[in-house]
Amino acid sequence: MTPETTHTEPVTAETARLASLVASARYVLWDMDGPMCQLFAGYPAHQIAGELVVKIDQLGMGSLLTEQERSGNDPQDALRGVHERHRGSDLVLELEEWLTRRELTAVATAMPTPYVDPLIRTWSSYGVRFAITTNNAAVAALAYVESRQLTDCFPYVYGRTPNLDLMKPNPYCLEQAIKAMGAVPSATLMIGDTPTDLQAARQAGVAFLGYARNAEKQQTLKESGAEIIVDSMERVLKALPSLP
Repeated sequence: MTPETTHTEPVTAETARLASLVASARYVLWDMDGPMCQLFAGYPAHQIAGELVVKIDQLGMGSLLTEQERSGNDPQDALRGVHERHRGSDLVLELEEWLTRRELTAVATAMPTPYVDPLIRTWSSYGVRFAITTNNAAVAALAYVESRQLTDCFPYVYGRTPNLDLMKPNPYCLEQAIKAMGAVPSATLMIGDTPTDLQAARQAGVAFLGYARNAEKQQTLKESGAEIIVDSMERVLKALPSLP
């Protein structure tokens, strides 16, 4: 066995597993921020997180946050923190609406994930049905796909609701999409980039494809139990010709 052969075999096996996963999917649930785009490419998430903490402080509620929530790079950390201690309050509704407006602002400078637009259009042309299942606001997801002229590919969009308990890893948005599409879970695939996406997919009984744009995300997904991970949507695009 040559060194070249040794190197090629695992790659071939991995490619075959990806092709099989793609071929078996008649319905695909997309997480938006990550697999489809970098939503906060021009309006960084850490900046929004800092602004949200300032807003919470100004409302006199800063003591509700832990140090980790105050210093986090994801604004949803602080939002969840307030929710955990004041479920169903007007404060949570106000903060969720505030974050939604920031996400809508971020859409204008969002950066598409490489190869994902042609992947979406080509895959959709095979008759595979799509939905977005995201922890971002649905209106932000709708605005993003409209900006990319992909609205026709995504007739179903499910995002964050005022009840933050329903955010992933809760499978609620996945189950809503599956029901709306009339999908069969065994023929459904979720594409996500976080452990919470994987957990939601497992609870909904659907297959999972991990997307990791860097080594850190890849390691996190592996440690969470993701079996098939791609670092580029080009790999998924190349797997499409194997569809029946």
